[in-house]
Amino acid sequence: MKYGFSHRVRYLKSSAVRDILKVVNKGNVISFAGGLPDEELFPVEAVQQAFSKAIGSGNKALQYGETEGVSELREHLAHRMAEKGIHRSSDNILVTSGSQQAIDLFSRIMFNPGDIVLTENPTYLAALQVFESYEVDVVAVDSDDEGMLEADLEEKITQLKPKCIYVVPTFSNPGGKVWSLERRKKLLEMAKKYHVVIFEDDPYGDIQFDQETTPPPIASMDDNQFVLYTSTFSKTVVPAMRIGWIVGPHQIIRLMAQAKQASDLHTNSISQHALVHLLNDFDLDGHIQTIRNTYHERMLVMKGLLDEVKIDDLTYLTPKGGMFFWVNMPKHINTTELLTTAVDQGVAFVPGAPFYVSDPEQNTMRLNFTNATPDLIQLGMERLVKVINQHQYETIN
Repeated sequence: MKYGFSHRVRYLKSSAVRDILKVVNKGNVISFAGGLPDEELFPVEAVQQAFSKAIGSGNKALQYGETEGVSELREHLAHRMAEKGIHRSSDNILVTSGSQQAIDLFSRIMFNPGDIVLTENPTYLAALQVFESYEVDVVAVDSDDEGMLEADLEEKITQLKPKCIYVVPTFSNPGGKVWSLERRKKLLEMAKKYHVVIFEDDPYGDIQFDQETTPPPIASMDDNQFVLYTSTFSKTVVPAMRIGWIVGPHQIIRLMAQAKQASDLHTNSISQHALVHLLNDFDLDGHIQTIRNTYHERMLVMKGLLDEVKIDDLTYLTPKGGMFFWVNMPKHINTTELLTTAVDQGVAFVPGAPFYVSDPEQNTMRLNFTNATPDLIQLGMERLVKVINQHQYETIN
Protein backbone atom coordinates (compact mmCIF):
# COMPACT_ATOMS: atom_id res chain seq x y z
CA MET A 1 0.00 0.00 0.00
CA LYS A 2 1.18 3.52 -0.75
CA TYR A 3 0.87 5.67 2.36
CA GLY A 4 0.25 9.40 2.26
CA PHE A 5 2.95 10.60 4.61
CA SER A 6 3.42 14.24 5.53
CA HIS A 7 6.04 16.08 3.51
CA ARG A 8 7.92 16.56 6.80
CA VAL A 9 9.05 12.93 6.79
CA ARG A 10 11.53 13.97 4.12
CA TYR A 11 13.43 15.80 6.85
CA LEU A 12 13.57 12.89 9.30
CA LYS A 13 16.96 11.24 9.58
CA SER A 14 18.13 8.23 11.50
CA SER A 15 20.66 8.92 14.24
CA ALA A 16 24.16 7.75 13.36
CA VAL A 17 24.80 7.05 17.04
CA ARG A 18 21.66 4.93 17.44
CA ASP A 19 22.42 3.01 14.26
CA ILE A 20 25.92 2.22 15.51
CA LEU A 21 24.60 1.05 18.88
CA LYS A 22 22.33 -1.48 17.15
CA VAL A 23 25.41 -3.02 15.55
CA VAL A 24 27.57 -2.81 18.66
CA ASN A 25 24.99 -4.49 20.89
CA LYS A 26 24.94 -7.59 18.67
CA GLY A 27 28.53 -8.64 19.22
CA ASN A 28 31.56 -8.62 21.48
CA VAL A 29 32.47 -5.03 20.70
CA ILE A 30 34.09 -2.52 23.06
CA SER A 31 32.10 0.61 22.42
CA PHE A 32 33.37 4.17 22.61
CA ALA A 33 30.33 5.17 20.54
CA GLY A 34 27.25 6.09 22.59
CA GLY A 35 27.16 8.83 25.19
CA LEU A 36 26.27 6.27 27.85
CA PRO A 37 26.88 6.64 31.58
CA ASP A 38 28.32 3.59 33.31
CA GLU A 39 25.56 1.25 34.49
CA GLU A 40 27.77 0.06 37.36
CA LEU A 41 27.59 3.57 38.83
CA PHE A 42 23.79 3.77 38.80
CA PRO A 43 22.44 4.30 42.35
CA VAL A 44 20.25 1.21 42.00
CA GLU A 45 19.37 0.75 45.66
CA ALA A 46 18.53 4.43 46.14
CA VAL A 47 16.38 4.48 42.98
CA GLN A 48 14.60 1.30 44.07
CA GLN A 49 13.84 2.80 47.47
CA ALA A 50 12.68 6.06 45.88
CA PHE A 51 10.17 4.26 43.65
CA SER A 52 8.95 2.18 46.61
CA LYS A 53 8.40 5.35 48.63
CA ALA A 54 6.61 7.00 45.72
CA ILE A 55 4.18 4.09 45.44
CA GLY A 56 3.88 3.65 49.18
CA SER A 57 3.01 7.27 49.87
CA GLY A 58 -0.39 6.97 48.18
CA ASN A 59 -1.90 6.71 44.74
CA LYS A 60 -1.01 10.26 43.71
CA ALA A 61 2.21 9.07 42.08
CA LEU A 62 0.14 6.76 39.88
CA GLN A 63 -2.33 9.43 38.79
CA TYR A 64 -2.27 11.93 35.95
CA GLY A 65 -0.22 14.99 36.87
CA GLU A 66 0.33 18.62 35.98
CA THR A 67 1.78 19.24 32.54
CA GLU A 68 4.40 21.55 34.03
CA GLY A 69 5.64 18.82 36.37
CA VAL A 70 5.31 17.84 40.02
CA SER A 71 5.51 21.07 42.02
CA GLU A 72 7.91 19.72 44.67
CA LEU A 73 10.27 18.52 41.94
CA ARG A 74 10.22 21.94 40.30
CA GLU A 75 11.09 23.49 43.66
CA HIS A 76 14.08 21.16 43.89
CA LEU A 77 15.11 22.13 40.37
CA ALA A 78 14.85 25.85 41.17
CA HIS A 79 17.11 25.30 44.19
CA ARG A 80 19.68 23.28 42.25
CA MET A 81 19.82 25.88 39.48
CA ALA A 82 20.20 28.67 42.03
CA GLU A 83 23.39 26.94 43.15
CA LYS A 84 24.64 27.51 39.59
CA GLY A 85 23.65 31.18 39.73
CA ILE A 86 20.43 30.67 37.73
CA HIS A 87 17.76 32.27 39.91
CA ARG A 88 14.35 31.41 38.50
CA SER A 89 10.90 30.80 39.90
CA SER A 90 9.62 27.23 39.79
CA ASP A 91 6.67 28.64 37.83
CA ASN A 92 9.04 29.14 34.89
CA ILE A 93 10.26 25.52 34.92
CA LEU A 94 8.80 22.83 32.67
CA VAL A 95 9.65 19.19 33.41
CA THR A 96 10.22 17.26 30.19
CA SER A 97 10.78 13.69 29.05
CA GLY A 98 14.52 14.14 28.87
CA SER A 99 16.14 17.33 27.63
CA GLN A 100 15.61 16.05 24.09
CA GLN A 101 11.89 16.78 24.44
CA ALA A 102 12.74 20.31 25.56
CA ILE A 103 14.50 20.92 22.23
CA ASP A 104 11.53 19.48 20.35
CA LEU A 105 8.85 21.46 22.20
CA PHE A 106 10.83 24.67 21.82
CA SER A 107 11.18 24.03 18.10
CA ARG A 108 7.50 23.26 17.76
CA ILE A 109 6.38 26.62 19.14
CA MET A 110 9.17 28.80 17.75
CA PHE A 111 10.00 27.77 14.21
CA ASN A 112 8.36 28.12 10.84
CA PRO A 113 9.83 26.44 7.75
CA GLY A 114 12.82 28.44 6.58
CA ASP A 115 13.62 30.04 9.96
CA ILE A 116 17.30 30.29 10.82
CA VAL A 117 19.12 28.73 13.77
CA LEU A 118 22.76 29.56 14.39
CA THR A 119 25.03 27.03 16.06
CA GLU A 120 28.59 25.75 16.17
CA ASN A 121 30.04 23.33 13.67
CA PRO A 122 30.14 20.49 14.73
CA THR A 123 27.28 20.39 17.22
CA TYR A 124 24.90 18.00 18.98
CA LEU A 125 23.60 15.53 16.40
CA ALA A 126 20.14 15.02 17.92
CA ALA A 127 19.49 18.78 18.04
CA LEU A 128 20.23 18.94 14.32
CA GLN A 129 17.72 16.12 13.82
CA VAL A 130 15.02 18.10 15.60
CA PHE A 131 15.70 21.39 13.83
CA GLU A 132 15.75 19.76 10.41
CA SER A 133 12.50 17.92 11.13
CA TYR A 134 10.83 21.32 11.56
CA GLU A 135 12.33 22.49 8.24
CA VAL A 136 14.70 24.93 9.90
CA ASP A 137 17.82 26.18 8.15
CA VAL A 138 20.75 25.59 10.49
CA VAL A 139 23.77 27.81 9.85
CA ALA A 140 27.20 27.35 11.41
CA VAL A 141 29.07 30.19 13.10
CA ASP A 142 32.86 30.19 12.96
CA SER A 143 34.24 29.01 16.29
CA ASP A 144 37.41 28.00 18.07
CA ASP A 145 38.08 26.15 21.32
CA GLU A 146 36.70 29.07 23.37
CA GLY A 147 33.37 29.41 21.56
CA MET A 148 31.79 31.37 18.74
CA LEU A 149 33.88 34.09 17.11
CA GLU A 150 32.31 37.48 17.74
CA ALA A 151 32.81 38.97 14.28
CA ASP A 152 31.26 36.05 12.41
CA LEU A 153 28.45 35.75 14.95
CA GLU A 154 27.45 39.40 14.58
CA GLU A 155 27.72 39.26 10.79
CA LYS A 156 25.43 36.25 10.58
CA ILE A 157 22.94 37.71 13.05
CA THR A 158 22.64 40.93 11.07
CA GLN A 159 22.49 39.21 7.68
CA LEU A 160 20.32 36.19 8.45
CA LYS A 161 18.05 37.44 11.28
CA PRO A 162 18.08 34.09 13.12
CA LYS A 163 15.22 32.99 15.35
CA CYS A 164 17.55 31.28 17.81
CA ILE A 165 21.19 30.56 18.69
CA TYR A 166 21.67 26.99 19.92
CA VAL A 167 24.77 26.32 22.05
CA VAL A 168 26.29 23.64 24.26
CA PRO A 169 28.95 25.82 25.91
CA THR A 170 29.98 23.48 28.73
CA PHE A 171 31.71 20.19 27.78
CA SER A 172 30.10 20.29 24.35
CA ASN A 173 28.93 17.28 22.42
CA PRO A 174 30.84 16.27 20.37
CA GLY A 175 33.79 18.63 20.84
CA GLY A 176 34.19 18.49 24.62
CA LYS A 177 35.07 22.19 24.68
CA VAL A 178 34.31 24.77 27.36
CA TRP A 179 33.44 28.27 26.23
CA SER A 180 35.41 31.04 27.90
CA LEU A 181 33.60 33.51 30.16
CA GLU A 182 34.32 36.28 27.68
CA ARG A 183 32.69 34.41 24.78
CA ARG A 184 29.64 33.60 26.91
CA LYS A 185 29.25 37.27 27.78
CA LYS A 186 29.70 38.32 24.15
CA LEU A 187 27.03 35.89 22.98
CA LEU A 188 24.55 37.23 25.52
CA GLU A 189 25.49 40.78 24.59
CA MET A 190 24.74 40.01 20.92
CA ALA A 191 21.46 38.32 21.81
CA LYS A 192 20.32 41.37 23.72
CA LYS A 193 21.52 43.79 21.08
CA TYR A 194 19.67 42.04 18.25
CA HIS A 195 16.84 40.44 20.25
CA VAL A 196 17.69 36.81 19.53
CA VAL A 197 16.84 33.91 21.84
CA ILE A 198 19.68 31.69 23.12
CA PHE A 199 18.99 28.02 23.75
CA GLU A 200 21.63 26.79 26.24
CA ASP A 201 21.81 23.00 26.35
CA ASP A 202 23.66 21.76 29.45
CA PRO A 203 23.39 17.98 29.91
CA TYR A 204 27.00 17.54 31.07
CA GLY A 205 27.55 20.58 33.30
CA ASP A 206 27.65 18.59 36.55
CA ILE A 207 30.35 16.24 35.22
CA GLN A 208 33.18 18.72 35.67
CA PHE A 209 36.63 17.53 36.62
CA ASP A 210 37.94 20.90 37.87
CA GLN A 211 35.17 22.97 39.38
CA GLU A 212 37.35 26.05 39.73
CA THR A 213 37.90 26.56 36.00
CA THR A 214 34.39 26.16 34.58
CA PRO A 215 32.62 29.46 33.82
CA PRO A 216 29.00 29.85 34.96
CA PRO A 217 26.08 29.07 32.64
CA ILE A 218 25.03 31.80 30.21
CA ALA A 219 21.57 31.69 31.81
CA SER A 220 23.09 32.86 35.10
CA MET A 221 24.02 36.17 33.43
CA ASP A 222 20.55 36.77 31.97
CA ASP A 223 17.47 38.28 33.60
CA ASN A 224 15.20 35.60 32.13
CA GLN A 225 14.51 37.40 28.87
CA PHE A 226 16.87 35.93 26.27
CA VAL A 227 18.15 32.55 27.52
CA LEU A 228 16.42 29.20 27.80
CA TYR A 229 18.37 26.66 29.83
CA THR A 230 17.79 22.92 29.68
CA SER A 231 19.39 20.03 31.52
CA THR A 232 18.68 16.45 32.55
CA PHE A 233 19.17 13.79 35.22
CA SER A 234 20.04 11.19 32.58
CA LYS A 235 23.79 11.57 33.10
CA THR A 236 23.74 11.88 36.90
CA VAL A 237 20.94 9.56 38.10
CA VAL A 238 19.69 7.10 35.44
CA PRO A 239 18.71 7.69 31.80
CA ALA A 240 15.63 5.45 32.03
CA MET A 241 13.78 7.88 34.30
CA ARG A 242 13.70 10.31 31.33
CA ILE A 243 13.55 13.40 33.52
CA GLY A 244 14.79 16.66 32.07
CA TRP A 245 13.70 20.24 32.45
CA ILE A 246 13.80 23.62 30.82
CA VAL A 247 13.59 27.09 32.31
CA GLY A 248 13.17 30.39 30.50
CA PRO A 249 10.95 33.39 29.78
CA HIS A 250 7.41 32.82 31.03
CA GLN A 251 5.73 33.35 27.66
CA ILE A 252 7.91 30.70 26.00
CA ILE A 253 7.58 28.16 28.80
CA ARG A 254 3.78 28.65 28.87
CA LEU A 255 3.49 27.89 25.15
CA MET A 256 5.84 24.93 25.47
CA ALA A 257 3.59 23.56 28.23
CA GLN A 258 0.61 23.84 25.91
CA ALA A 259 2.53 22.03 23.19
CA LYS A 260 3.45 19.34 25.73
CA GLN A 261 -0.23 18.86 26.55
CA ALA A 262 -0.77 18.00 22.90
CA SER A 263 2.27 15.71 22.91
CA ASP A 264 2.18 13.55 26.04
CA LEU A 265 0.03 15.41 28.62
CA HIS A 266 2.85 15.23 31.17
CA THR A 267 6.14 13.51 31.89
CA ASN A 268 5.99 10.15 33.66
CA SER A 269 4.46 10.92 37.07
CA ILE A 270 5.87 8.02 39.03
CA SER A 271 9.41 8.84 37.93
CA GLN A 272 8.90 12.44 39.00
CA HIS A 273 7.61 11.46 42.45
CA ALA A 274 10.42 8.94 42.83
CA LEU A 275 12.96 11.61 41.91
CA VAL A 276 11.52 13.88 44.61
CA HIS A 277 12.13 11.14 47.20
CA LEU A 278 15.61 10.56 45.79
CA LEU A 279 16.46 14.25 46.08
CA ASN A 280 15.07 14.36 49.62
CA ASP A 281 16.76 11.23 50.94
CA PHE A 282 19.83 10.53 48.80
CA ASP A 283 23.15 12.37 48.69
CA LEU A 284 22.97 13.14 44.97
CA ASP A 285 25.84 15.61 45.12
CA GLY A 286 28.05 12.99 46.74
CA HIS A 287 27.03 10.54 44.03
CA ILE A 288 27.87 13.10 41.34
CA GLN A 289 31.31 13.55 42.88
CA THR A 290 31.86 9.79 42.60
CA ILE A 291 30.86 9.98 38.94
CA ARG A 292 33.27 12.89 38.37
CA ASN A 293 36.17 11.06 40.00
CA THR A 294 35.52 7.84 38.07
CA TYR A 295 35.07 9.51 34.71
CA HIS A 296 38.08 11.74 35.26
CA GLU A 297 40.21 8.64 35.85
CA ARG A 298 38.90 7.03 32.67
CA MET A 299 39.46 10.18 30.67
CA LEU A 300 43.09 10.24 31.79
CA VAL A 301 43.52 6.58 30.80
CA MET A 302 42.19 7.27 27.30
CA LYS A 303 44.26 10.44 27.04
CA GLY A 304 47.41 8.53 27.96
CA LEU A 305 46.71 5.96 25.27
CA LEU A 306 45.98 8.66 22.68
CA ASP A 307 49.30 10.28 23.55
CA GLU A 308 51.06 7.02 22.74
CA VAL A 309 49.58 6.78 19.25
CA LYS A 310 52.39 7.15 16.71
CA ILE A 311 50.36 8.80 13.97
CA ASP A 312 51.26 12.19 12.52
CA ASP A 313 48.61 14.93 12.61
CA LEU A 314 46.45 13.26 15.26
CA THR A 315 45.10 15.99 17.56
CA TYR A 316 42.48 16.27 20.28
CA LEU A 317 41.24 18.62 23.01
CA THR A 318 41.68 17.35 26.58
CA PRO A 319 38.19 17.31 28.16
CA LYS A 320 37.69 19.28 31.36
CA GLY A 321 34.47 17.39 31.95
CA GLY A 322 31.66 15.65 30.14
CA MET A 323 31.94 12.33 28.34
CA PHE A 324 33.85 12.69 25.07
CA PHE A 325 37.12 13.09 23.23
CA TRP A 326 36.89 14.74 19.81
CA VAL A 327 39.77 13.43 17.71
CA ASN A 328 41.13 14.82 14.45
CA MET A 329 42.85 12.18 12.35
CA PRO A 330 45.19 12.70 9.39
CA LYS A 331 43.32 14.17 6.42
CA HIS A 332 43.53 11.02 4.30
CA ILE A 333 41.67 8.91 6.90
CA ASN A 334 37.91 8.67 6.41
CA THR A 335 36.50 7.60 9.78
CA THR A 336 33.16 6.49 8.31
CA GLU A 337 35.03 3.95 6.20
CA LEU A 338 37.26 3.12 9.16
CA LEU A 339 34.28 2.24 11.38
CA THR A 340 33.30 -0.89 9.46
CA THR A 341 36.76 -2.39 9.92
CA ALA A 342 36.88 -1.25 13.55
CA VAL A 343 33.62 -3.02 14.42
CA ASP A 344 34.89 -6.19 12.74
CA GLN A 345 37.95 -5.93 15.00
CA GLY A 346 35.83 -5.46 18.15
CA VAL A 347 35.83 -1.69 18.78
CA ALA A 348 33.41 1.09 17.90
CA PHE A 349 33.36 4.89 17.81
CA VAL A 350 31.21 7.55 16.17
CA PRO A 351 32.48 9.10 12.93
CA GLY A 352 32.47 12.87 13.13
CA ALA A 353 30.71 13.72 9.86
CA PRO A 354 27.07 13.47 11.11
CA PHE A 355 27.72 16.14 13.74
CA TYR A 356 28.46 18.82 11.16
CA VAL A 357 25.97 21.44 10.02
CA SER A 358 27.90 21.82 6.77
CA ASP A 359 31.28 20.94 5.25
CA PRO A 360 31.78 17.78 7.34
CA GLU A 361 35.35 16.84 8.15
CA GLN A 362 35.57 13.14 7.32
CA ASN A 363 38.74 12.63 9.35
CA THR A 364 37.12 13.23 12.75
CA MET A 365 35.73 10.88 15.39
CA ARG A 366 34.06 11.04 18.80
CA LEU A 367 35.25 8.71 21.56
CA ASN A 368 33.23 8.13 24.73
CA PHE A 369 35.30 7.35 27.83
CA THR A 370 32.58 6.95 30.48
CA ASN A 371 31.06 3.58 29.64
CA ALA A 372 34.15 1.36 29.76
CA THR A 373 36.45 0.39 32.61
CA PRO A 374 40.14 1.36 32.37
CA ASP A 375 41.01 -2.22 31.36
CA LEU A 376 38.45 -2.17 28.53
CA ILE A 377 39.61 1.29 27.46
CA GLN A 378 43.15 -0.12 27.23
CA LEU A 379 42.03 -3.10 25.15
CA GLY A 380 39.66 -1.06 22.98
CA MET A 381 42.27 1.56 22.20
CA GLU A 382 44.79 -1.14 21.29
CA ARG A 383 42.27 -2.50 18.80
CA LEU A 384 41.48 0.96 17.46
CA VAL A 385 45.12 1.93 16.97
CA LYS A 386 45.74 -1.34 15.14
CA VAL A 387 42.82 -0.61 12.81
CA ILE A 388 43.99 2.97 12.20
CA ASN A 389 47.53 1.85 11.43
CA GLN A 390 46.28 -0.82 9.06
CA HIS A 391 43.92 1.63 7.32
CA GLN A 392 46.67 4.21 7.04
CA TYR A 393 49.03 1.67 5.46
CA GLU A 394 46.41 0.51 2.96
CA THR A 395 45.46 4.09 2.06
CA ILE A 396 49.04 5.20 1.48
CA ASN A 397 49.93 2.07 -0.49
